[in-house]
Amino acid sequence: MKNIAILGSTGSIGTQTLAVVDEFSDIKVWGLSAGSNITLLEEQIRKYRPTLAVVYDEDKGKVLSEKVKDLGVKIETGMAGLLHLATMIEVDTLVTAIVGMIGIRPTIAAIEAGKDIALANKETLVCAGHLIMPLAKEKGVKILPVDSEHSAIFQALRGNEEKAIDKIWLTASGGPFRGKKEEDLLAVTVSDALNHPNWSMGHKITIDSATMVNKGLEVIEAKWLFNVPIDQVEVIIQPQSIIHSMIEYQDGSVMAQLGMPDMKLPIQYALFYPERRRMKEERLDFRSLKSIVFDNPDMDTFYGLKLAYIAGRRGGSLPTVFNAANELAVKLFLNQEITFLEIYQIIEDCLRHHTVIENPTVEEILRVEQETYQRINSRR
Repeated sequence: MKNIAILGSTGSIGTQTLAVVDEFSDIKVWGLSAGSNITLLEEQIRKYRPTLAVVYDEDKGKVLSEKVKDLGVKIETGMAGLLHLATMIEVDTLVTAIVGMIGIRPTIAAIEAGKDIALANKETLVCAGHLIMPLAKEKGVKILPVDSEHSAIFQALRGNEEKAIDKIWLTASGGPFRGKKEEDLLAVTVSDALNHPNWSMGHKITIDSATMVNKGLEVIEAKWLFNVPIDQVEVIIQPQSIIHSMIEYQDGSVMAQLGMPDMKLPIQYALFYPERRRMKEERLDFRSLKSIVFDNPDMDTFYGLKLAYIAGRRGGSLPTVFNAANELAVKLFLNQEITFLEIYQIIEDCLRHHTVIENPTVEEILRVEQETYQRINSRR
């Protein structure tokens, strides 16, 4: 029996994880959590019958507790609740599908408790990779990537020594604005940016894909996951989202992982690793696939990707600034308070004015996050 808990069960990755659970009888869900969506969380509790459910919002937690009092499930709230869920004795794998730096503390707690991590929370490694990866090694814990690109790299590395890597090719769809120039992006609306051609994702990640900031976060994440210098990670546009990423080895051989654009595949792989199980979803049909297209990313127009490389090379607390500035800027854009291109301007301003902390603690990471938010809000 595979025993899991899910941080962020009501989001895109969380709900797709539960769709994988529905396919198999040997996965037991012990814990679920949500930020504030108690309507969906209640449905999940009634279906999966966890022993613990956590709502980050305390008031919503009280409401949910009353709604499910007939079930005997324990309801907790806040960070204390997330930490309890992350360290449940019954759980062997924690799925970190929560969005934001709120995921860092529970992930560290889970690693310290010996849990394997099915990692979908980018911020954990972008901001705290220097803490997470050594701790996972010390505790003998697996970090199993759930992002389709990092899962592809992880799969392409099987049976090969990491020291033989010459280059990681991180693929990107290019999002809804592939081929556009700056003048084309001046009047972009929220609905335009949310119209992703290939993937069904949450609003924040979909906007990150449109700006290509998401790919920048993945570049930094790959540096930590696969222990390579950031300049060995190169982004290539693959608009069909059929090749999910590639490893180029020192002898020139290239290993690629291909598949339909379906997040359930990397989720299932992470949950059952190293076992592979049959999926019922649509398969690639190579007889009808006439071509696979590549293109170079436009890092002048979509210069959030260029800023990510700058933050990743410098390291320390600068990736935290990059992530936090983007997080608030995307929120402002979704609320129609700033334009699409202002997302880049906000990130660049915050990076330029930050004094880097070389090896930040969790407390310093969270303080830098708040300082970044304060700078943005003070200049509006």
